[in-house]
This record gives sequence, C-alpha cells and structure tokens, in this order.
Amino acid sequence: MREFIVEADGGSRGNPGPAGYGAVVSDAATGETLAEAAEYIGVATNNVAEYRGLLAGLRAARDLDPEAVVRVRMDSKLVVEQMSGRWKIKHPDMKPLAAEAARIFPRERVTYEWIPRERNKHADRLANEAMDAGARGEQWSASASTADLDTPPARPVRPAPPEPQGPPGDAAAGAARARAALAEGAARNSTTAARNRTTAAQAETPAAPDLRNDSPADTAQPASGTGPASEAGQAGPGPASEAGQAGPGPVSEAGKAGTDPASEAGKAGPGPASEAGKAGPGPASEAGQSGTDPTSEAGKAGADVRAAEAVATPRSGWGPADMGPPATFVLLRHGETPLTPQKRFSGSGGSDPSLSGIGREQAERVAAALARRGTVQAVVASPLARTRETAQIVAARLGLDVQIEEGLRETDFGAWEGLTFGEVRERHPEDLSAWLSAPDAEPTGGGESFAATAARVAAARDKLIAAHAGRTVLLVTHVTPIKTLVRLALGAPPEALFRMELSAASLSAVAYYADGNASVRLFNETSHLR
Repeated sequence: MREFIVEADGGSRGNPGPAGYGAVVSDAATGETLAEAAEYIGVATNNVAEYRGLLAGLRAARDLDPEAVVRVRMDSKLVVEQMSGRWKIKHPDMKPLAAEAARIFPRERVTYEWIPRERNKHADRLANEAMDAGARGEQWSASASTADLDTPPARPVRPAPPEPQGPPGDAAAGAARARAALAEGAARNSTTAARNRTTAAQAETPAAPDLRNDSPADTAQPASGTGPASEAGQAGPGPASEAGQAGPGPVSEAGKAGTDPASEAGKAGPGPASEAGKAGPGPASEAGQSGTDPTSEAGKAGADVRAAEAVATPRSGWGPADMGPPATFVLLRHGETPLTPQKRFSGSGGSDPSLSGIGREQAERVAAALARRGTVQAVVASPLARTRETAQIVAARLGLDVQIEEGLRETDFGAWEGLTFGEVRERHPEDLSAWLSAPDAEPTGGGESFAATAARVAAARDKLIAAHAGRTVLLVTHVTPIKTLVRLALGAPPEALFRMELSAASLSAVAYYADGNASVRLFNETSHLR
C-alpha cells in the first residue's frame, strides 16, 4: 500500500479578501513531488481557503492511488484539530467543506498533523502564486509555477527503488553469511596486535547484524524477509536482517519465559545477583558519564570502546538483599509502516514514514494490553514520526503525556535509506562489505555507524534510568535501540543480535537496579497482536 504526504495551505489578503490555496502531494518513501494544485477562489476567509487546499490535496492523492494511506500536514491548527475530530466545526461555510474532505478517503487511512509554517513553504508558495494570478485577472498555471523549484526539499529526494527481486532468504543462512563477512573483515584488519585489541573492544558494539533492522525489518509477523535491513525485522537473509528473528537465541526463550514486565511477578523477577541481572548496565556507566559527542570525529573513533564500557562489570557474589524497586523499561517497537512489507532500510535519515493502517491497529492493541496491566507510569518516545504516532495512541489510552528522547532514534542509514539490502549490495558493494566488517564503519553518504548508535543509546539509557529510578517507563523506539539495550543488559557478544527476533509492535522489558546491574525480563512479546 502506497503512502502519500499531502501538504496544503490557503490564504486571504484581507480575511475575507482575495483568496487562494495550494496543495502538494509527495511520496512518503522518497519525498518526490507527485502532484501540485493551486487556485484563485475569489473573496473568501483564510480558513475557507485552507479547507479548499485540503480538498484539492486529498483529491490529487486519490487520483494517484485511491487505495493509498495519506498523511496530511498543515500549519492550520484549526483545520488539523477539526478534521482529527478534537474540535467542533461551527462555521457554516466550513462544515460542508470538512464533510466533503472526510468522504474522499476512509477515515482510518488519513491522519492529520500540524506543522510550523516554515515547514509548509511549498504549499504556501502555491497559494501565493494563485493569489498573485488572481490579482492579474488570471488563474494559476502549473506550467508557470516555480514553487517546487523555489522550495528546497526537506530531505534528499531519491528515485523510487525497484521492487525487491529474488526469493526470500533463510535467516540462519543469512546469519552464517554475516558471520563469515565479519570474520573476513576481521582477518583483513588484524595486521597488528594493537588492531586486534581494538577489534576485541569493538565486540561490545552492535555489529552489522540487525541494526538496519528498523529499516527493512518492519513487519508485524515473523516472515521470511529479504534483507538485513528489511522492515520486516524478521527472518532475512542478510546479516543485518532480522535474522535477528531467525532463532530464539539466548535471549529469546529466556525472555519469553519471563513474566509480564509490569506484573507483580515481573517485578519480583531475577534480582541483581542473578546471572542475567549481573550483566546489565547502570546509570553510572562510563558511557553515561563520558559526555563525548558520538557524532564528533573523536566520538566516532572511540564509540566502540565507550559502548563496551557502558556495560556494568558483573559483580561476584550476591548483591544486597533489598535495593528497592528497579527502573523498569518496557520497550515497544513502533507499529508497521508502509515500508515494512517492502523490507527497506528506514532509519532516521530517510523519509520518516508514519504508521500504516495496520500499524495504527497494532498500536491500539498495544494500548489496550498496557491499559489492562496498568503499571506504566511514563511514556518516552523516539522523535521519528512512526514512534511518536505509536506513543501518542498508547499514551492517550493510559492518560499520560509523551516525552521525546533524541537518543532513542533509529540509526541513520545515509544513502541506503529506502533501499533493500540487495539494492545496496548492488550499488555500494565495497561500502556494504566494510559496514558488515566493522562496527565503526558508516553507510554510504555519511550515515551513522553501529558503534556510534550504541554509544548514543547507552547515554540515553543512563539519563532515563537516573530520571525514572524505581518507576516503570514505556520506551517507544526502534529495532536497533531495543536490541542494543537488550544486548548490553546481557553483556552479550555481537553474534547475539543474529538470534533476536523483534516484530513490529512487540514488547520487551529490562529492569535496572540501584547497584548498576540489569535483568532482561521479557523479549519480543506479541500475544497482544493475536
């Protein structure tokens, strides 16, 4: 199912006065402009012109694909709130316009989002072109418009990649190939003993395995995905595929055997002295204290070491009998997006897709399940659209506000955003090989390395632990951050990432104790989706 972004605006020079509207439809996956519309409508108010712009944008999207999912973005708070059903429509001129807009697409396939005026420049320019044309006694002409040319795209526009080719891969085989690639890279890099020691330190950072996961790995149900970065987050052939999903692995079965993170049994789960508990990181970890910017040159160079240091050293013997309640992080992967079934890289540097209809339904089911448990005390989300939307649906059901934490965002996959693993392998084979071989290697075009991602996630974890000691907090984030948190809590090697399955809208949980130890209590729980 395709997803479109409709940006619309309208204006009146006098309110009421000479008025016009503008609307633009773009592809949510690539950012490419697909259609523009504008018209001088004579004397009208600003709000009527804004509604006319909305109607034009929705009609243009319907003409392109009547089965699409549409995300409307406008700088009119009034239109967004009224069309979302939160504000009543009282003005007689706007009621029929709103009713007509609601009939163009089924309600469940349209979402509305307010954006600042500076982010709506394309539609605003179209509306002004229409009003300028009206002042000359003319109508707006698409052939004479320069709105698209005068408005720099918010994100790089790439041509839509071809559909994935070839049969779906086998997760176990993909993991084996990934390990082979990592081994080959290690052999090339181990020219000196010093390099060997560095490589050993890097063992604590996320390897190529799954981080692109959130990217291509975005499917709700386990599937035989095509690539590491498949949005399926499941059984992909590539190392970074949710090959994670391949097998249960050390975390999978133990995690699933655990109790509900928010239940009383869950709270009484393994203590700091347990084997799992002894492995976890704490708020006072080195990564949290270092304050080094993982995006700086120095930060990138030492990110792998900092990520390794972020794992608290296991204590020997039993811990104190009672340290009080831990900070429990319930980790929710966002719901499915339009890129999920296509298994494409979808990190923090791409088109920032919102949830699909299926993804919103998944979020509603998660909300209902967590409401029944009733123990979540705060909601924190990644700043990306798919996580914010998931978090807002859940938080509304729980009666909580959503806090945003930048450190929980997905890895930036650079020029690979929107591509499948196979397409990246074909277009950038050398960069992909380097990326699979070393955690500090970046994707083509200056993306983010897994080492930098791990350092960033560890720092966010420590900040949140300090802020929410003894509380149960829902973190709505992505594949890479969740698997990184689990792996660091277990003190597990990079290979563990190949054995983690993480479905869309799944729940996991990690408890962090006062002595710096951690306990993985749940992993990839999806019973609420069935």
